[in-house]
Amino acid sequence: MARGFGRLRREDLLRTACDVIAAQGFGHTRTADIAQAAGVSQALLFYHFETKEKLFAQAFSYAAQLDLDALVKVEESGGSPFDRLRALLRFYPPSGKSKSWALWIDAWAESMRNAELEEMSRRIDLRWKAALRAIIDDGVAAGIFTCADPEGATWRVMSLIDGLSTQVTVHRRVLSRARMTEFIRTAAAAELGLSPSDLS
Repeated sequence: MARGFGRLRREDLLRTACDVIAAQGFGHTRTADIAQAAGVSQALLFYHFETKEKLFAQAFSYAAQLDLDALVKVEESGGSPFDRLRALLRFYPPSGKSKSWALWIDAWAESMRNAELEEMSRRIDLRWKAALRAIIDDGVAAGIFTCADPEGATWRVMSLIDGLSTQVTVHRRVLSRARMTEFIRTAAAAELGLSPSDLS
């Protein structure tokens, strides 16, 4: 029972940390803020996470894991490369329903000063790229996609999505989500020898 309670307490703390960080940002959040919001002492936070840097990295990882769980469902869906590509391109950009992109953008900035967060964000970022690369490889092998440089295509498509998603999240009136979706489909189609309408 004690072990189960410990896991539950840790998850509760991570969930609270995500809420506080999403509201205040990594740079403006103190461990005291998280402890107060969770109704615990800072000593308990440090008991579970050792340092502020580790707490921030694990809070980000906790939030990102929710998205990764959905990615695994896409990968294990058994759908065609077309189906999985469409699903990934729909799911990865911001939908306006979650805080994950605000956390991602903040995490990227904070990663320049926090080695724990940099390692965590890099690992999760590469996991998304590996998923897209696998879809492209499967599509090329099946003769569905035409792509001479799957690695380059993966980086170009994901980098475009990251950049556009940052614009949509930070500068909300500059670019609509519909226009962002159009840009992403056009770019992915060009990389894979498709028509943008194939990805709609």
